[in-house]
Amino acid sequence: MTQRVDLATVMDRFALDDLITGYAAAVDEGDWSAYRGLFAPDGRADYRGSGGIEGPAAEVADWLAATLPLFPVRQHLIVNRRVRFREPGGYPETGDRADIGADYVNPMRFASGEDFVCGGRYAFAARRTADGWRLASVVVDERWRRHG
Repeated sequence: MTQRVDLATVMDRFALDDLITGYAAAVDEGDWSAYRGLFAPDGRADYRGSGGIEGPAAEVADWLAATLPLFPVRQHLIVNRRVRFREPGGYPETGDRADIGADYVNPMRFASGEDFVCGGRYAFAARRTADGWRLASVVVDERWRRHG
């Protein structure tokens, strides 16, 4: 691998990190326009693993906008990001598609003041578009929760 390819891979990793961080910030801040903008036009989100819905990102954004006001305080922590670049036929070091697995902890607070915390794993799929890296899909796999 040449130094030029290495630099491109590092830059892609930074861009993907910004994409995932932008996702967390959009959900926590309730910025549904920003949330929609993180997805490719045909992007989808699947929250069934945490009791939610699955569908086109714009429809899921509407559902989140209606649901998350139950939790006026939200703070997504998305960690242990594992990036794997891929091409349609395999997994070279660089490519225009990437799979990102990441763990999350999501402390929230109900309007009543009660705490709710959940954690699990995200499976993000991203692809390079004319506008940069965008989410093709997000799948939530909640592994635990604590209420009260």
